[in-house]
Amino acid sequence: MCQATFDFRLYDFQTKKVMKLTLKIWRQKNAQDKGGIVEYPIDGIEPDMSFLEMLDVLNEDLINKGEEPVAFDHDCREGICGMCSLFINGEAHGPDRGVTTCQLHMRMFKDGDTIFIEPFRAKAFPVIKDLVVDRSSFDRIQHAGGFISVNTSGNTIDANTIPVPKDDADKSFDAAACIGCGACVATCKNSSAMLFVSAKVSQYALLPQGKVEATDRVLHMVHQMDLEGFGNCTNTGACEIECPKGISLENIARMNREYLAASLKG
Repeated sequence: MCQATFDFRLYDFQTKKVMKLTLKIWRQKNAQDKGGIVEYPIDGIEPDMSFLEMLDVLNEDLINKGEEPVAFDHDCREGICGMCSLFINGEAHGPDRGVTTCQLHMRMFKDGDTIFIEPFRAKAFPVIKDLVVDRSSFDRIQHAGGFISVNTSGNTIDANTIPVPKDDADKSFDAAACIGCGACVATCKNSSAMLFVSAKVSQYALLPQGKVEATDRVLHMVHQMDLEGFGNCTNTGACEIECPKGISLENIARMNREYLAASLKG
């Protein structure tokens, strides 16, 4: 069996292309600070770097100069947690589609580009520092109804045997793919959280396990969404386009139907 090998002697590491960029980054010391855009030139950026790796390079340079590094949120760097959310050149998560900021690669930009980097902007997402925002409003919405009351502590029971149509199971799974990054809020001109909330309502509304508390769930979650200061849905569809997980607008329609039915039950 023939096995291909790579001869590193034939690879010219010196000719590997790198980029020189101008970064215009929002800097804000704390929630009370006014904040503003600060310009940073950066060089030696490889196209295969992720966007966060590029910020790591910047911060290492700033630290070496004795300057304060740029604060930005991140955790898994695998497109799972949604913490890395940034507004890049006027787009949530940047110019690519179906990816989070940590999955965005520098090959989406060109040598010499100027890149504007800002935090997600919404009344319900107050800035903590620089590019880090407080998205605990999403947590409070989920606490209001994003659960089912099943006692599993030391009380093991057989799995639910109610058949679930595959179409419903697939739609529920798609809705559950929402990672709560907030791109929908950042993109909406009214800072609406309807796509997020509808995804959390839909993942339960489509399954038998979620039927018991369906009425209270949608009423409580929508009420909490309003209390947090999110705006109304604009019906422009920008949220679905910018969502890194492709959460469908159909979920908003489903949530509206669930809310109407729950309201009529009184």
